Amino acid sequence: MYLLGLDIGSSSIKASLVDAATGLALQTVKSPEKELPISAPQLGWAEQDPDVWWEHVCLAIRKLLSLSAVNPAEIKAIGIAYQMHGLVVIDKQHKVLRPSIIWCDSRASKFGEEAFSAIGEEACLNHLLNSPGNFTASKLKWVKDNEPHIYDQIYKIMLPGDYIAFRLTGEVLSTVSGLSEGVFWDFKTNTPSSALLDYYGFDPGVLPELHPSFSLQGELHQKAATETGLSVGTKVTYRAGDQPNNALSLNVLEAGEVAATGGTSGVVYGVVDKPAFDTQSRVNSFAHVNYTVENPMTGILLCINGAGIQYSWVKNYIAESGISYADMEMLASGLEPGSEGLRILPFGNGAERIFGNKLLGSQINNLQLNIHQKQHIYRAALEGIAFSFVYGVQILQDLGVDTKVIRAGNDNLFQSAIFSGTISNLLQSRIELIDTTGAIGAAKAAGVAIGYYASPGEAVGQNKTVKVYEPESNIVFHQNAYQKWLSDLNALLDRKDDYVM
Repeated sequence: MYLLGLDIGSSSIKASLVDAATGLALQTVKSPEKELPISAPQLGWAEQDPDVWWEHVCLAIRKLLSLSAVNPAEIKAIGIAYQMHGLVVIDKQHKVLRPSIIWCDSRASKFGEEAFSAIGEEACLNHLLNSPGNFTASKLKWVKDNEPHIYDQIYKIMLPGDYIAFRLTGEVLSTVSGLSEGVFWDFKTNTPSSALLDYYGFDPGVLPELHPSFSLQGELHQKAATETGLSVGTKVTYRAGDQPNNALSLNVLEAGEVAATGGTSGVVYGVVDKPAFDTQSRVNSFAHVNYTVENPMTGILLCINGAGIQYSWVKNYIAESGISYADMEMLASGLEPGSEGLRILPFGNGAERIFGNKLLGSQINNLQLNIHQKQHIYRAALEGIAFSFVYGVQILQDLGVDTKVIRAGNDNLFQSAIFSGTISNLLQSRIELIDTTGAIGAAKAAGVAIGYYASPGEAVGQNKTVKVYEPESNIVFHQNAYQKWLSDLNALLDRKDDYVM
């Protein structure tokens, strides 16, 4: 018996096929091989076409089936992870009305700030655990005010994973975890927030029907089976946002456990056993995948928009053509921490939540033309992203999250010894790299609802640790470099008050 996991990212669609009995991934693929395009019609905007996601879901699944030679009838369940906070809107004919406004789009920030003030900061934090900020609900308000001809046609709204599940099954559904990430969920009443819906003037009927994260959420219809190569009737049994799912994939399910990822954005995600919030809304709290009223596991999420996308930009536009990330790491590793004074602030991918939604932009500081070469830029970029993680994790520590051990997947930025070592040393944390991915975790999670695994913990409990970074005792170079980077950041924050979106 096999389980299929899909990870709907903003850079690519990943698909994994897992042997349920062994827990091992037979095959993992992505589509496209290069990154998916993100449209930015205006500064701070970010959109993608949901039907392009579906196109690459189909391509990835067909590629997976071809490479694995598995009989589609042997695939018994599908799990879906997806980029969080996006907005997909459809009409009564189930047609997508406009491109999805995705997670790193900044245009709705002012609507969230106005709602935070009007509804009341204390009420928002106690009921929503967040300011409405730049999340899905506020994006829908932007559509309502700026594209009324679109808004008036809306039948249902969905998150990106809800849309892919809909294309597979025809069912328009979501989850409590999903509504909480859109900041629609009231943690006091355990219902969609009437205060937010009323303030924004939304009809509650636009929200999808809710199912548990681990549950039967539909079966593949004939059209989806034809397009993907899967069997009619294959069950969809799990969905979650990429960061809660990443935590699940790393077996971060209980209070005190911490997960991290370094993809296009950077995330640290700590679990606590009660609803919790940051009074300054620098980090955000959502219902974890195993959240229930009786067992209110809550994920506190630190998101840094400008992370892997910064290093990708350096590779694409600064590095020599054809160079690999491994080559860049080798060149950068020949330098001492601090990159001989070159410092990079990586905040060039939209408004940053940890800075009150300021649109700071990326900054290269102290460039010395007679000293610095490309390898200095490589190292400074990695260190700058690592420093931004350290800055954000200190906020989580202030909220009581224990970061002595951080688990991360063995991919993306955490494969870099410069990046992981810098974080480990400055936070004095043990970083464990686990041989799993979001797509593999989603596949295993799909086995819970069909009863193959007794619990989420059992589904992901046999993960293999492939590398460990232990903090060093002599970290003076790292500390000095971080303090200079922090001075650059504080100076930028002081003069960017007019850049609040």
